[in-house]
Amino acid sequence: WKTILSGETWTNETVERHKDGSLYTVLQTITPIPDENGEITHFVSIHEDITARKQTDERIRYMAEYDALTDLPNRALFYDRLHQAMVRVKRNQGRLTLLYLDLDRFKAVNDNLGHHAGDLLLQAVAQRLKECVRESDTVARLGGDEFSIILQESGSPRDVALVAEKIISALAAPFHLAGLDVSIGTSIGIALYAGGPEADPDQLVHLADGAMYIAKKRGGNVIEFAPG
Repeated sequence: WKTILSGETWTNETVERHKDGSLYTVLQTITPIPDENGEITHFVSIHEDITARKQTDERIRYMAEYDALTDLPNRALFYDRLHQAMVRVKRNQGRLTLLYLDLDRFKAVNDNLGHHAGDLLLQAVAQRLKECVRESDTVARLGGDEFSIILQESGSPRDVALVAEKIISALAAPFHLAGLDVSIGTSIGIALYAGGPEADPDQLVHLADGAMYIAKKRGGNVIEFAPG
């Protein structure tokens, strides 16, 4: 009202409601019409239904940030969230933990049962991982059978180890795929971060990834903390 009563055109998106109760988004433009004395006497309002366009934009944004198979954040969104989490840790003098996971025996499932079974397995793994952490944490699929988890405001190394062991137990339980019970495992590398000025997301991922490879060399289904 402040805009249009001053004689200027107002444009913005608003959410409206259909008679059936469903919501839709409109691009609304209101133009004031003055009389011969310059006094505003009427308004012309134009509503453009942009619901379909908004939905398309949201879908494009979702596809750019989330893994199409598992609906988990993809590598790009993961790095964005990791960067933001590290900034918060520096500002608040907190702590976060990065877990880097690689599935054990996933290749055997793919080779013996086919890619469809492998896809079903990745989806089931994603669901179990989400059930092992809090909503405030981030579970991401980085590609292939590699996942990463950002634990916000994590506790002591012992607390972190308990979470990692919970994940190992969850993924060690058989998966039911196409009428078969499939057993896998996971190797987990862990990097702790408490706000050091020298670290960045790439370095933290490198530390967790390196620890994961050590866990893999130890035979898998174990956790390994990165040095430092």
